[in-house]
Amino acid sequence: MLNDVSPLTWAVSGICVILIGIAKAGFAGGIGVIATPLLSLVMSPTKAAAILLPLLCGSDIVSIYFYRRLYCLKNLRALLPGAFLGILFGSLFILHWTGDPGRAERELKAMIGWISLLFVIYQCFRKWIFKRIERYHPKGWHGWLFGTCSGFVSTLAHAGGPPVTMYLLPQHLDRQLFVGTTVWFFALVNAAKLLPYWWLGLFPNENLLLSFALMPLVPFGVGLGVWLNRITSERLFNPLVYGILFLTGIQLVTGWSPIDLFR
Repeated sequence: MLNDVSPLTWAVSGICVILIGIAKAGFAGGIGVIATPLLSLVMSPTKAAAILLPLLCGSDIVSIYFYRRLYCLKNLRALLPGAFLGILFGSLFILHWTGDPGRAERELKAMIGWISLLFVIYQCFRKWIFKRIERYHPKGWHGWLFGTCSGFVSTLAHAGGPPVTMYLLPQHLDRQLFVGTTVWFFALVNAAKLLPYWWLGLFPNENLLLSFALMPLVPFGVGLGVWLNRITSERLFNPLVYGILFLTGIQLVTGWSPIDLFR
């Protein structure tokens, strides 16, 4: 069954999985968001998300081992109910388009493209945003709001990090506690997405086989991320990744490939 997978698909899939591993190692943590948009260039966005989800769950298990006792239960209780609601909304959004596969692929690619572009804009103005929310003190219902946004975006593109960061960062948690809380949050969110993905029919044998075939690249990516942490700075690496994500977002939204400029 995997014999039908093209060399280009294998190559792009492998790069995406390695980027996820690098992000899980704590190097340039936001780069994991590029995986779904990049993979959506060579396959349908729902298939891309489905292939990556088991890989994310596998890497979450490794991350939880290191942060098994480091988490803020109060913040998890505030964020997770909304996140599960966001997963429901995201699943219904995908279900809404399944009746027209062609239209669904176009609309979902455009949605993931816009998410990619907004993520790049968020990264560009991140310091300005965090300065503005420095005095922000979250209220109880804010956890539901940020959690719902994160769960919805995560269901579509595995890119729910910014809302959670914006909710947690003003609370000035210890660095280890902050990282551990986000690790546990996304481990539970990714595990919760397995059921609706299965219900939506996103786990045919071909997708699962490709996921398991790519699984060995996760620890390789983690090791690469640890190595990159030692030898280089995120300031050199991030602009390249965000530039690729920006161009990918443009192509997903417009259907026009920036590569055409060089032909």
